[in-house]
Amino acid sequence: MSQKFAQSWVSAAACLLIGIALLFGLPGVLDDFMLLQVTIYVVMSILGVSLGFIWGFGGILCFGQAAFFGLGAYVYAIAVINMGDSSVPFLLAIVLPALFAALLGYVIFYGRLSDVYMGVITLTVTLILFNLINSTAGPEWKIGSAPLGGFNGIPAIPPLNAPGNLDEVITPRGMFNLSMAALLVVYLGLRVLISSKIGRVIIASKENEQRVLLLGYDARAYKLFAFTLGGAIAGLAGCLFANWGAFTSPTIFGLAQSAQIIIWVIVGGLGTLIGPVVGCVAIQWLTTQIGTQQTFNANLVLGAILMVFVLMVPKGIVPSLGLVIDWLLQRRPRRPHREEALPQAQEART
Repeated sequence: MSQKFAQSWVSAAACLLIGIALLFGLPGVLDDFMLLQVTIYVVMSILGVSLGFIWGFGGILCFGQAAFFGLGAYVYAIAVINMGDSSVPFLLAIVLPALFAALLGYVIFYGRLSDVYMGVITLTVTLILFNLINSTAGPEWKIGSAPLGGFNGIPAIPPLNAPGNLDEVITPRGMFNLSMAALLVVYLGLRVLISSKIGRVIIASKENEQRVLLLGYDARAYKLFAFTLGGAIAGLAGCLFANWGAFTSPTIFGLAQSAQIIIWVIVGGLGTLIGPVVGCVAIQWLTTQIGTQQTFNANLVLGAILMVFVLMVPKGIVPSLGLVIDWLLQRRPRRPHREEALPQAQEART
């Protein structure tokens, strides 16, 4: 167990070093346009990590992670239009999705609903939010001075600004730095949480909830905590997404968005934190290339990729690479210890 623990922290340190290198290196070699394209990969990676955590470590398959993502975007857009300064809206975009996740999770976990109902309920909530926001197209549908816009969405969303200074708004490079820093903080925070007692109980609840209950832990409370934290992280991603494009619309709640998040986690590797990042970047890049060529249907290609990974690479990219590396290390010829080498040397002399 100690060896696996050390290996996990070595890999985590390597991922953090790579992330820090990208944080400081990419702005020096990419122009603003390319940096803006990379930023959306980073933002969506935060969303992928939110589901990768609650599904891979908490055993909670949520089909409605896009609901918290969309709530974060809409809460920020509505609040910043009404308040002007972005400090409070930024916090609200994290807190309100977390509270919504806590309320929804309480009904599910303490209502003792099975995993099947968990998927159905979260998917239904996402569809309800999609239809609700989509039907607010009239001028009478507004919250304060912020029109909801219906299927047209909310355009011209004010960007983040320095606290108390409306004139100092975030630039494309600042947006990349903020998003990349947020991804690194989320990754490191979740890694520390998983290694703590709370994280171990969350993982144990996934493996055997009944045994955790017999040991005196309320497994439902720990699952609720993980689900709420996942909602907060998804809300953060939604806020950054609204800032990235200065626009949000009901499609953010759509089935396509919900399905893509699940595909990212499956392709990258369930049970890892870096896997959703790898899966998100790979699928997003592939989707962009397909859309540029306009030769194949993107949804058809994504469906085929999902089938291939489920049938042939069920562990995902990152765990499979880890298995390959371990296999190569085991095949490497082992050098004999000094105690073993001495008798061999004596035999060679005789």
